[in-house]
Amino acid sequence: MTATAHAPLVFDPYDYDFHEDPYPTYQRLRDEDPVHHAPADDLWVISRHADVFDVLRRDDIFSNRMGVSLDASAWSPDAHKVMSFLGLDGAEQARIRKLVSAAFTPRRVRELTPEVQQLTEKYLASTLAISAEQGEADWIRDFAGKLPMDVISEMMGVPEADRDEVRRLADLVVHREDGVRDVPVAGMEASFALFEYYGDMVEQRRAAPSDDLTSALLAAELDGDKLRDSEVMAFLFLMVVAGNETTTKLLGNALLHLSAHPEQRDAVLRAPEDPSTLVVPWIEETLRHDTSSQMLARYVTEDTEIAGVAVPGGAKALVLLGSANRDERVFTDPTTYDIHREKAELSQILSFGTGRHFCLGANLARLEARVVLEELVRRVEHFEVHADRAVRVHSTSVRGFASLPTAFTVRSA
Repeated sequence: MTATAHAPLVFDPYDYDFHEDPYPTYQRLRDEDPVHHAPADDLWVISRHADVFDVLRRDDIFSNRMGVSLDASAWSPDAHKVMSFLGLDGAEQARIRKLVSAAFTPRRVRELTPEVQQLTEKYLASTLAISAEQGEADWIRDFAGKLPMDVISEMMGVPEADRDEVRRLADLVVHREDGVRDVPVAGMEASFALFEYYGDMVEQRRAAPSDDLTSALLAAELDGDKLRDSEVMAFLFLMVVAGNETTTKLLGNALLHLSAHPEQRDAVLRAPEDPSTLVVPWIEETLRHDTSSQMLARYVTEDTEIAGVAVPGGAKALVLLGSANRDERVFTDPTTYDIHREKAELSQILSFGTGRHFCLGANLARLEARVVLEELVRRVEHFEVHADRAVRVHSTSVRGFASLPTAFTVRSA
């Protein structure tokens, strides 16, 4: 995909070249056509921060009732059966979100900290040993692709023996094949397999409750209302896809971009006694600069206008979170990765959405990233990502890597 000023402006979210670097196209969209109609997929593409924010807040007109994926097979009034409250609006959305929130509490997330720390130490020790022996490790294969799934699996009650297979299935769900403008067959089969697995798990917890999120979801009750088994399964599916994949990509993107800026990397690694000082802004700037979740679809319920452009009722709108986070109307020098960016600017990022559908797992993602990267700073005095050999994930829903070769130098005792 060419992003020169003289070439036609083409937005193709399935194009592999676009996946490699969507940001020049985003820039052209913001500059030339901020509410762009992409005829190939009949999408209305919204790229400026103010407009993205507005659309995410106006869920009466920009509805979730057909889901949030631009894939044709996932665009359906039944999307909620797969993606839980992400495929609902209004009272229906509020009902499930409240019931889920009764089980998925901030306290339950905070109580995961020792488990996240333990898993971090386990996988980091292994990753650093591989790097010492072989000269490098694969940050995704050896660490970032394992820990988030283990955290969520531990939370949900997935046995350790099943986690590699659940992770493999989740990867297939988000992968897109070159030339296929929809969920590939392998992705659909993986979705069916995950639902079958979670169905069995829910049935087991009905018979014998335990101290995990699945049991808590089954027990959650508000004013006599409880979640149905199918609603619990949909939320578990949402967790394993959205919660696992996005955090894996965040951890990979964080190392890639910091490694590309040696002065900032050295500043972060210079403070092992108090790593939190720069780790938190490192996470937030990564979320801004190259967010894991790049775009979300919305169903337009009636004829409306966005930034003066008429958009017909029944259309599919696509909000570009990745573009909004680089809008020069909000962010200073937005194409520059800067962990010293002002907090006031970082507070404007839309990586987790906004409004009624603000990401329920934002606190968990930030907790995992903070624990992991603080421990990395404590243990490592230098790292270098070999970006030339990195392998990118091709997906319309997440942006990140399947492989990220990285050399680590461990701190001397």
